[in-house]
Amino acid sequence: MDYINAFWVGGLICALVQILLDKTKLLPGRVMVLLVCTGAVLGSVGIYNKLMDFAGAGASVPLLGFGNLLWKGVKKAIGEQGFIGIFMGGFTSSAVGISAALIFAYLASLIFKPKMKN
Repeated sequence: MDYINAFWVGGLICALVQILLDKTKLLPGRVMVLLVCTGAVLGSVGIYNKLMDFAGAGASVPLLGFGNLLWKGVKKAIGEQGFIGIFMGGFTSSAVGISAALIFAYLASLIFKPKMKN
């Protein structure tokens, strides 16, 4: 049942974002920022943790989950280091994911020939 919940919750998030992209004039970059900020807000209120307990990877993998991860890191760092934690917490909690994305993007650029669109 865990796989089914992850699948339908992740699919619902993706479908809602696709509808948002298709029906509004928002650019994809702005929608991505909106998702990260929404995940951080839902995490700060305590709603997103319950969703992640229910859906697992279906809720933690999309950009909403990244925003929640940033919020958790900032909250923890503020508790440990005070004001400077606002600036350090998000980086320390998400460093592995960001590093992996950069490394895999670099490797993909070595394997494939990037082309500019006309």
